[in-house]
Amino acid sequence: MNDTKKKPIDLSEIRREIDRIDTDLVSLFAARMRASADVAEYKRASGMAVTDPVREAALLDRVAAMSPAETADYTRTLYTNILSLSRAYQHARLGNESPLSKMIARATAQTPKTFPTTAKVACQGTDGAYSCKAAEQLFERPDIHHYAQFADVFTAIEREECRYGVLPIENSTAGSVTEIYDLMSKHRFYIVRALRLDIDHCLLAKRGTKMENITEIVSHKQALLQCAAFLAKHPHIKITAMDNTAVAARYVAENHEGVAAIAGRECATLYDLDLLAEEICDSTHNRTRFICISKTPEIYEEADKTSLILTIPHKPGALSRLLTRFDALRINLTKLESRPIPDRDFEFRFYFDLVAPANSPALSHLLAELCGEHEEFRYLGTYAEIQ
Repeated sequence: MNDTKKKPIDLSEIRREIDRIDTDLVSLFAARMRASADVAEYKRASGMAVTDPVREAALLDRVAAMSPAETADYTRTLYTNILSLSRAYQHARLGNESPLSKMIARATAQTPKTFPTTAKVACQGTDGAYSCKAAEQLFERPDIHHYAQFADVFTAIEREECRYGVLPIENSTAGSVTEIYDLMSKHRFYIVRALRLDIDHCLLAKRGTKMENITEIVSHKQALLQCAAFLAKHPHIKITAMDNTAVAARYVAENHEGVAAIAGRECATLYDLDLLAEEICDSTHNRTRFICISKTPEIYEEADKTSLILTIPHKPGALSRLLTRFDALRINLTKLESRPIPDRDFEFRFYFDLVAPANSPALSHLLAELCGEHEEFRYLGTYAEIQ
């Protein structure tokens, strides 16, 4: 009987072997990137585009075929990322000059040193709306003009009825205002400022109304979501969504008995209503992020945040390959929102917020890549966000 024992695995030896392989891989990767730099110079001289989809597809098929079957898919993924990094490196070697980079430079040079203290501003809703409060914090003396729908605010900017528009885009409790993201793809504008506003919802009703007499609560759907726990305590009360919290408060004040509104504290004074309940948000740190938009780009000195819209091919790994570029350029991505594209089966449009000043070389490299490789790409602006 053979009593020989199987030799135990020596993890230290395996790791030494991995270290030797990694040394070779890094050296070979550096050599490949140097070759990519030579390719970039050839493309510069011949006027060729950086991206060559036919060549890249053939290369991926070739390296997958060279790999053992059990690692073929891993090899394809590895080389997909290598190609993405190679394109990024070639763009960096070729420089950042593009129509978009020139537009950003021109906007930066032409924008005044400081943000205006007064302006004609479009807000959705009516007096007492949180958008109005946001406008009052963005501008010292805003000339606020009210519009019925969010879409009307975008249109007012496009038609130059107002210089700026203020819109809610995201809440810390209820998440993104999806209607705004959908409208952003349909309208042309630039974000020039952003603000995070503390939100303190209250329950308001006509003078003398008791809580036990309330049969319906009205508000904007985002406010209703932000107060879900409070509403759950009153399951017998009808819940109705309206266009705006302040519009809901005005609706209650006009002539509706037994109806209460979830709105800001200021609306109690504006519409002569009683406070039936205060601080009814689910979270004690409820904040909404607002954007300030204009028809033309304005990039102020303290601007350090950039927003983009991009459509990515509906293919495996497409988003991952894009995110690799952010990582390679050391750009911090702070927001990624996806929205379905109407009339296109399971295809999505992506919205990116990233930390990158307008004069950042990394941002210039990224924009040069994206605007040259994606048909539906839009730069939404570089701006400061007030906390």
